[in-house]
Amino acid sequence: MPNRPRPRVAALTATALLLSCALAGCGGDSHDEDLSAQKLSWKDCRAPSRAEGGGDAPSPLPGGATWQCATLKAPRDWAKPKGDTIDLALIRAKTSGPKDRRIGSLVFNFGGPGGSGVTTLPAFGTDYAHLRTRYDLVSFDPRGVGRSAPVECLNDPQLDFYFEQDWSPDDSAERTALLNNTKEFNAACEDNSKKMLPHVRTTDAARDMDLMRQVLGDDKLYYFGISYGTELGGVYAHLFPKHVGRAVFDAVVDPTQNSEQGSLGQAEGFQLALDNFAEDCTSKTEDCPVGDTAQDVKNRIAKLLADLDRKPIPGIGQRLLTQTAATNGIAQSLYSKDFWEYLVEGLQQAYDGDGRILMLLSDSLNGRSENGEYSNITAANIAINCADDKPRYTAADVERRLPEFRAASPLFGDFLAWSMVSCTDWAVPGAADHPDVSAAGSAPILVVGNTGDPATPYEGARKMVKALGPGVGVELTYKGQGHGAYGSKNSCVQNAVDGYLLNGRVPAAGTVCK
Repeated sequence: MPNRPRPRVAALTATALLLSCALAGCGGDSHDEDLSAQKLSWKDCRAPSRAEGGGDAPSPLPGGATWQCATLKAPRDWAKPKGDTIDLALIRAKTSGPKDRRIGSLVFNFGGPGGSGVTTLPAFGTDYAHLRTRYDLVSFDPRGVGRSAPVECLNDPQLDFYFEQDWSPDDSAERTALLNNTKEFNAACEDNSKKMLPHVRTTDAARDMDLMRQVLGDDKLYYFGISYGTELGGVYAHLFPKHVGRAVFDAVVDPTQNSEQGSLGQAEGFQLALDNFAEDCTSKTEDCPVGDTAQDVKNRIAKLLADLDRKPIPGIGQRLLTQTAATNGIAQSLYSKDFWEYLVEGLQQAYDGDGRILMLLSDSLNGRSENGEYSNITAANIAINCADDKPRYTAADVERRLPEFRAASPLFGDFLAWSMVSCTDWAVPGAADHPDVSAAGSAPILVVGNTGDPATPYEGARKMVKALGPGVGVELTYKGQGHGAYGSKNSCVQNAVDGYLLNGRVPAAGTVCK
């Protein structure tokens, strides 16, 4: 699951409010039982919920085995472990290998924050087939996400309007509109999810994972974290260093940065990915259809976005492709080199006045399905980030920093700078400037950085290794493109990761894969 950029990115009917409370544990019963002793009831998975992104039930695995789902009860408030509970949605694929070779459960978090592991693991399950020979593959919807007490904010039509707003305001009127729309979004989150907002911090999710470990029957947590999943894994290792088994962090979040520094780093990362895309397109033997030189490619994109700021073009249905939607679509296409061909095609169409492909890419980033329904990835992303991140920024703070953001990325700088106001009016205070991931006493954690990663820049891997502490983090570098390394199918990376997770072989620190 790709990591979303720092969040820039209404009243419910009585029926919907009741449903929301049922899912979120509003008024849930207190309990006396030991939740670590609960038994999970695994059943064939049903189709994903709207909050998880909708769609069909996961297809059977190779060989005919089915994906199984269950719910885990966890305290809503970990400070009151005997209080109200919430249900966390889990999914698994049982090991394909002999029982006497089974190591345990390998728990995945694919990032976001806000991504549904219940829908993502089956989508990429075949990529981890080799790991399934010795593990049950397990993932989950973290609290506040998907089926796990989901945070709800705006409804679908309101979200369409929310995503149409201009996230790079050029004057006081546009700036006021942006701030007002952000305030309305945050107020809706408080109205519809008030009881969950204080309890969706990454520390809460880490405690959920330790409960999950116990209920799954494992003495240690075997873990594969991607993108934000590396931050979650680092927080887990800090809280429970002696419970860490074999763990891999891929597409690594820099744990030393506050939210402003993280947004600036992403501006630099996405600009680097755009530069690499433009160089790749124009360096091929055939003509690049979107520019004659790398600079020409970027100049034409800049002109397109300026034109869209003045006059949007037809997108999908009655919706128009705005400057913001086009920027989102371009960002989404930079998450993987496999998407670069769609960016070329989308730009060609947009230059001819057709915004459909760029809008499809933007919708994908925002969690909007073709039927107009949104998953709750945006609501969860903002709720988790705002609960985690202590700093609160004003419009004046953003305007002071705009030159630095624009220098980092002429294309993405404004958008990521203005993302800093997303938590300004949030109902719950943020926990800290940045997460604590120090994990003295932990087993080795393999930390994999990709030099061309747009969303979690490469430098974050080295910062994570240092922050985990001596003897814990083991750095591996992949010189590639896109978000993450294992999913690139690079054999050097996959052999190193599989060798550690399956056989306990820790690669030499500083290993480089090309």
